[in-house]
Formats: sequence, C-alpha cells, structure tokens
Amino acid sequence: METNHKAAYDWKEVVERLNRLLRIKTTPVGMKKCSTKAEMEAIPRIRRPKKRYLLDQLVAQSVRLGWTVGVTAEDLAMKQCGAIAGLMPQDDDFYSGKAMDGVWFGTREDSAAHQKCLDVVPYGSYEALVISPLESGRLQEPDICLIYGTPGQMILLINGLQWVGFKKFEWSVSGESACADSWGKALTTGEPCLSIPCYAERRFGGVQDDEMLMAIAPKDLIKGLEGLEKLSKNGIRYPIPPVGIQSDTTEHLAPIYPEWVKPNN
Repeated sequence: METNHKAAYDWKEVVERLNRLLRIKTTPVGMKKCSTKAEMEAIPRIRRPKKRYLLDQLVAQSVRLGWTVGVTAEDLAMKQCGAIAGLMPQDDDFYSGKAMDGVWFGTREDSAAHQKCLDVVPYGSYEALVISPLESGRLQEPDICLIYGTPGQMILLINGLQWVGFKKFEWSVSGESACADSWGKALTTGEPCLSIPCYAERRFGGVQDDEMLMAIAPKDLIKGLEGLEKLSKNGIRYPIPPVGIQSDTTEHLAPIYPEWVKPNN
C-alpha cells in the first residue's frame, strides 16, 4: 500500500490491522472538513445534532456509538471548541481570557495567555465538520484519524512511526482545551499529535481515565502500522508482558542487545 500520497484506503483492512496490532478498545474515527454544509449533508447516513453539544460530545458519539456526525457552528454549545476547530471566529472575546478567568486560571493575564497558546484551525476555511468511524468507509479521505488508547498502545504506535524516518516528537500540553493539542493542531499542521485529554473531554466526551488521544493523518497512520508490523516480527508487541521487577533480565535482553548485555554463566 502506498504511503507517500493521499489516497483512498481500504479502511476495513486498516482498522483490522490496528486492532490486531494494538487491540484498540474504542472505534477509530476520521475527521474531515467540508467546504460547504451541502457537502457535509451529502455524506451517507449522516446524523445531524438535534440539540447543541460540545464538539467533545459529538466526537464521542462517533467513537463510542459508531455514528457518522455532521457539525456546523450552529450545533455547538460553546465558542471554545468551535473556535479551536475553526467553525467559530477566534475574535477578541475568544483571546481575552474572560471566559476562563477565575475558573481555570488565577488571573485574566494567565487566562489570556492560555487562549493565545492554543493551536486553532483558521476560521472561515470551511463550513462543516464530519466525524465518522473509519471502518464505515463513509470518509474515504479524512483529514485526520482519531485514535483513543492507553499509554502503552500509544508508545508502540509512536515506535511504529519512528521505525523509518526517525524523528523526535515534541507535543504540547495546554491543559484545559486539550482538543487544541489533538485535532486542532493536527488539522492545522498535518502532523501526528498526541494529547492528554482534558477535564472537559472526560466530563462531557466520555474519555476514560486511562485514555490518551492520537490525532494523525491517514498516511502517517499507515506508516505507523507498517512500523508496528516490523516491531511485531522482533517480538515487540501489545500487550507488553511484564518480566517482573525482581527478575533477572539478562536472558531477555541478551538476544536483543548481544553487544551490550552478556548472559549469566
């Protein structure tokens, strides 16, 4: 499968590989920007919100319930997630810090600094957003994929991404509004982004206590899976079986690092 250009993928096969290699418990979903509301509404089996939600909740409806959800600014209950996703303007009110002053931060200055640090999608570049399970194939070419998993699953996915073309990943933690560190940043940069989901994502979006979120472009997800296949052949697999904190590790390490570790005689 080609990994060097944007293409229509066999999403059933991609999700099968992801589940086989990492045993993901949640539904991997895609997120796609639509230039117009009509483009969004043309996607098969699209669901439209009947009340106003946070974007965290609408993502969760796809991840936890398997729905294909279409979102416009009118569907969102709060400017914060709408502005991060580029569906609402990042205006003076957004950047003032007024809304979070005294709630998440001790001063207006700190609250404003938080708002200014967020990675946001430029406002006005599109009208609607769709979130849909990858396996459904309703989004042949999503802009990014959202994968929820444990820290153990995430580090192995990162290791897979680093198998070829190594790079050191450096990700941000903005605290509350962590969606700016995941889909906000990934939609803006196209780069893989790992986040620690924030209070709102856990309170309103159903994110579990042990879950992290990887927002990743399709080509990078495929690259990560290809790396995971190589690691698996080397015996590096999920779940990671613990050897034990008081065990002699030389018998495990010597075959892998023969130049560094000598087995006991």
